[in-house]
Amino acid sequence: MAKPPKKEPALDWLEAELADTLDEDYELEMSEPALSMELRRLYREAHPPTLERKDYFEQLIRLQSELIKLQDWVQHTGEKIVVIFEGRDSAGKGGVIKRITQRLNPRIVRTVALPAPSDREKTQWYFQRYVPHLPAAGEIVLFDRSWYNRSGVERVMGFASEDEVEQFFNDVPEFERMLVRSGIRLVKYWFSITDAEQQLRFLMRIHDPMKQWKLSPMDLQSRVRWEDYTKAKEDTFARTNIPEAPWYIVPGNDKKRARLNCIDHLLSMVPYEPVEHEEVNLPDRVHNEEYERAVLPPELYVPSKY
Repeated sequence: MAKPPKKEPALDWLEAELADTLDEDYELEMSEPALSMELRRLYREAHPPTLERKDYFEQLIRLQSELIKLQDWVQHTGEKIVVIFEGRDSAGKGGVIKRITQRLNPRIVRTVALPAPSDREKTQWYFQRYVPHLPAAGEIVLFDRSWYNRSGVERVMGFASEDEVEQFFNDVPEFERMLVRSGIRLVKYWFSITDAEQQLRFLMRIHDPMKQWKLSPMDLQSRVRWEDYTKAKEDTFARTNIPEAPWYIVPGNDKKRARLNCIDHLLSMVPYEPVEHEEVNLPDRVHNEEYERAVLPPELYVPSKY
């Protein structure tokens, strides 16, 4: 009987990565309590068939390998990249950011998700608290919400006056042009979901104790003020979609496709190239015959319960 063809090392690596990622996904699914039958029915009706699990992970890992090349190129060339993720609550911003950063170096690629401004920050120039988080050479910064809080939640919830919002709209195009002139590549994404999809995602979070922390009083108010947020979004696009930093809308009802489409588009926005690396060789360990390893007391060890 003929022996099966020997697998290429690259295929072995891909299968191992797929298995590891699938295990993680199964772990997440097992941790979620069973949803009510009514929620399951609503979910099935609202979502047409999406990508097969294996196909999704194969594409995700391929894109993540390209993100590593992008990271190497940014570090090598000293480029500076800012990516803004905006959109309604539960639109999928955090999910795509997680997949982008999952395999990257946190010293090069970092996420900024600022809390509500302090009393002191409220007295500062509006953009001041964002400026310290901008990238230096060889860095990529992902903003999970950004200065566009002013034209979104702050405007809708009444935390900013109409004069402050108008000042923001007047200032932000020039602020972003300044960033681009300084050498920063600025990419802005808006994750878009339907009214029904947001309602369903909120219901799933309410019924899942492991996701309830994602729901804040502000998130719940966003359901009441859906139309106000829609108007705020339309004004934001009309006033801040500039040639130097245009908006890109990511349809987000299908989470898997949204993640893949966004990462693929981000990669297309940067002219990165492969960077040559020196060959890495593991040095031999130095053995000292006179060294004797000390025996540590058992109470220092984590109990082996599993």
